[in-house]
Amino acid sequence: MVFLQTTGAPDKKEDSPVHASDVIYPTGGRNGDGDVYGSSYSREPIPRFEMPEGEMPPRTAYQFIKDELALDGNPVLNLATFVTTYMEPEADKLIAENVSKNFIDAEEYPMSAELQNRCVNMIARLFNAPVGKNGNALGVSTIGSSEAIMLATLALKRKWQIRRKDAGKSTEKPNIVMGSNVQVCWEKAARYMEIEARYVNCDEEHLYLNPEKAIKLVDENTIGVVAILGSTYTGHYEDASAMNDLLLKLKADTGLVVPMHIDAASGGFVAPFVAPDLKWDFRLETVVSINVSGHKYGLCYAGIGWAVWRSPEDLPEDLVFHINYLGSDQASFTLNFSKGASPVISQYYVLIRLGKEGFKNIMGNLYQNTKYLADQLESTGWFKLLSTLDPAKGLPVVAFQLTKDRPHHFNETDVAHVIRERGWIIPAYTMPADILDMHLLRVVLREDFSRNRCDLLVADLKATVEYLCKQDAAHMDIHRKSRGKWQSVFQKLPAHKVEAKEDGASGKVC
Repeated sequence: MVFLQTTGAPDKKEDSPVHASDVIYPTGGRNGDGDVYGSSYSREPIPRFEMPEGEMPPRTAYQFIKDELALDGNPVLNLATFVTTYMEPEADKLIAENVSKNFIDAEEYPMSAELQNRCVNMIARLFNAPVGKNGNALGVSTIGSSEAIMLATLALKRKWQIRRKDAGKSTEKPNIVMGSNVQVCWEKAARYMEIEARYVNCDEEHLYLNPEKAIKLVDENTIGVVAILGSTYTGHYEDASAMNDLLLKLKADTGLVVPMHIDAASGGFVAPFVAPDLKWDFRLETVVSINVSGHKYGLCYAGIGWAVWRSPEDLPEDLVFHINYLGSDQASFTLNFSKGASPVISQYYVLIRLGKEGFKNIMGNLYQNTKYLADQLESTGWFKLLSTLDPAKGLPVVAFQLTKDRPHHFNETDVAHVIRERGWIIPAYTMPADILDMHLLRVVLREDFSRNRCDLLVADLKATVEYLCKQDAAHMDIHRKSRGKWQSVFQKLPAHKVEAKEDGASGKVC
């Protein structure tokens, strides 16, 4: 999480006469009902540290906030995020119509709860959960995959504790095995729940989890192994099938029961439609739980995720709370309580609106545009592809770096910085432990990334490289060092530091 600080400092009381008035919507000499920029509000600072004493006209407050938000980046040009930035007008309308509903109040809003259940059943069957034709699947809606991962980790830990107690063994020092390329929410889950995180470090041949290395870290205290369907770094799918085979062999050889969780935050709504024969889900015997983000390739706005379990036996009953103070008995397994119902409703809209055919068409187009973008970048002679173009091996993501075949005095961060001047937001970052010297850029292709937009991006990337080639190396170095020193509306953050994952240290910033 990034904490921001506004300009200025609270070194004097914000006692503007405009805001100090106790008159509702004052107009005397202030033109409160007229043009916003002709009023005295326009020449007074907007409150930043304390609530004003008086009120301001709603239209004025709206306009001032809208003007400030204009300084944000354009979501359409934000190629760093997996999160959906486009939904159909009908979905927008449903969201607006239901934005005031508190989802947790199932007694008051029973149909919202019913729509969640329908989504869980559809998603669980999409992931081949063994629920039968008319059976109800076990799952829950969440704010996103971070909450879903926390819940899944809780279940893994509690199941491990139950197995250990039944065997008369210690429940101290639990651990979880995962690749060092995991998203930071996994590190939070391990740290917050006092679980030792055992990381399988990446190398240049394995930019994601290597099952052969992972199995060597498993022991009797391992609550589970995590496999990612779509690495946040390069988009690769980790080999869940190979990991499953190794865990089954371990069980046969030693008797150890170690389950697997699939982090399908990004790939859960992709792989089933473009690589249906890929076995990564509940078709694998050791997979007991899966999380997926509805607000990524589930094609919904931010604020919706899902956690599903193979069977009720995989979610210990003592983790589920029952409440009745909202009017009826309700089961609750969430980290937060109140939340809006509109994200759940929007997910149901997408599922029944598109159906399997609609998802297949959208994802198919994304992979075609991914290949086109990758080919265009490589054809420049400046970039090397690090991600995969095989729909059975990775997401519709283009991760790339500057080629070492052509001499240059600029790096990936310089490219990201210069192209930002054209509005494009492309992240430049390093790989995790053991390959920290590998720098790369990443473009996430989302539903609204058209072929035409792809051509515009490639043209701007070419222009960016041409511009950087013409810059003096010494000047570039000075400019590079000055980037962290300029003053903006944001609080100056500590330098980005990434270290090897040792002794439980994450090495990541968020």
